[in-house]
Amino acid sequence: MRKLTYLAVLEPSKDGYGVYYPDLPGCISTGNDIEDAQKNAKEALELHVYGMEKGNKKLPLPTYSLKTKDIEGRIVTPITIFPDIVRNDQDNRRVKTNVTIPLWLKDKAEASGVNYSRLLEVSLMDYLGLTGKDLRS
Repeated sequence: MRKLTYLAVLEPSKDGYGVYYPDLPGCISTGNDIEDAQKNAKEALELHVYGMEKGNKKLPLPTYSLKTKDIEGRIVTPITIFPDIVRNDQDNRRVKTNVTIPLWLKDKAEASGVNYSRLLEVSLMDYLGLTGKDLRS
């Protein structure tokens, strides 16, 4: 199982902590206290890496040492994630989509107890010719 570890920098502020990753510009977070900041930093890293990989962007190699002047008065902590688990969770999360059907059909479906989500999912998979092996492509 693939794992990545990047250094997060926690900067104290009047509201708690700001968090950034020197190796990943744009990957930022906050937290009310150190524990909250670390939890949010992990989530930010997971989503940032997921987005980069989804966009076919190359991840920078993590650096494990920072210049003293860049971290003075701050807390540096390693944050580890498992990108393949995150990708699986994100790609398989349920999302809403709107569909339009005639009212008479909706009434009949509801009277029959149709589960729209399941029916649409199965129908789309059948229409696209997807099998269990194809679900992640």
